Amino acid sequence: MTSAPPGRPAPGRQASGRQALRAPGLDWLLMGAAMGLVVIGTLLVWSATSTRADLTGGDATAYLRKQLVNVAIGVVLMVMVLATDHRWVRILAPLVYVGSIVGLIGVLVAGSTINGSRSWLQVGGMSIQPAEFAKLAVIIGMALLVAERSEGRWRRGVKTPEVLGMLLIAGVPAALILLQPDLGTMLVLTATVFGVLAVAGAARRWLVGLTLAGVVGAGVAVAAGVLKDYQVDRFMAFTNPGLDPRGAGYNTEQARIAVGNGGLFGQGLFEGSQTRSGFVPEQHTDFIFTVAGEELGLVGAGLVIALLGIVIWRALAIAMDTDDVFGRVAAAGIACWFGFQAFQNVGMCLGIMPVTGVPLPFVSYGGSSMFAGMLALGLLQNVHLRASAPLPTRFLASPRVLAGR
Repeated sequence: MTSAPPGRPAPGRQASGRQALRAPGLDWLLMGAAMGLVVIGTLLVWSATSTRADLTGGDATAYLRKQLVNVAIGVVLMVMVLATDHRWVRILAPLVYVGSIVGLIGVLVAGSTINGSRSWLQVGGMSIQPAEFAKLAVIIGMALLVAERSEGRWRRGVKTPEVLGMLLIAGVPAALILLQPDLGTMLVLTATVFGVLAVAGAARRWLVGLTLAGVVGAGVAVAAGVLKDYQVDRFMAFTNPGLDPRGAGYNTEQARIAVGNGGLFGQGLFEGSQTRSGFVPEQHTDFIFTVAGEELGLVGAGLVIALLGIVIWRALAIAMDTDDVFGRVAAAGIACWFGFQAFQNVGMCLGIMPVTGVPLPFVSYGGSSMFAGMLALGLLQNVHLRASAPLPTRFLASPRVLAGR
């Protein structure tokens, strides 16, 4: 038997372009970009809270320590998912989905109301926001449905029963989130579901119909009083920022001033005038990007956007590189989630999107957001590791082989 020269595929087996680009092991570019965002975000959170005695009780490093704990727990969760056998990830997917539904119901029954939304559960001394985990739960639930219906073989397009099943999976948590009401998470979830359906190959009529249904549903929600008055006022202020500069338009106006103060290179970390004066509300969470714009300038804020772009690009690349249906749909869904949420967060800080309470992935302060993001990062790496594994290992781990078919 003739052996192939070093660096070339064996005779009779040509390596595809995608396989040639695959590198074994972790996707270090994805990992590096995500960790870069975490480091920058931790510094920005520290800067945004160090002079806020009303938040820290006079301890300038209080939120720094809290965020470091959030990061440490998130890294542990990421490693757990990363190291879990791919088959167990699929087996546990329904449990994750059910757990998120239980958490959302628990919020409505015994949750805490913060900033007008009943979205948090108090667990010991920590506030948990189940809606953050629901985003990932919906993605893996939809991915599992597509994978099971296709029996592990990727095919173009999903049929009507599959689309209806995917909408049902997304509809239950979406309804519970709308009842809180958490408009920001609802928008992110809607965009993510739309992206997953598109990637899975749903017919164009479904995508157009869902878009129209979303517009009509938003109108009905406003007319029926599902949304709070302040949420409606924020949309009105978005269309006309000068309508109520001391009320609904205040956040947007102050955010623009903060970003504009930064110039090209910024005023320096811990030196932002708007940040140190506390003019921008919720600056360590929803408006964290304004700290980057003011203190790190266009260069630093651009770096944050570039790192987010790398994370989204690598998620899409992992989706394209895997032959596993579950992995492909899940990775594409995570890319849609991160992409729209980052656009929404940065956009509201720049005044090109309405103000809604969504964190900037891997950057904003908050345990739930960090945990969910790290779990998603671990799942992406898990899919990548399986896609870059030797072919015999991938074959033995395939659903059809495990099922004895």
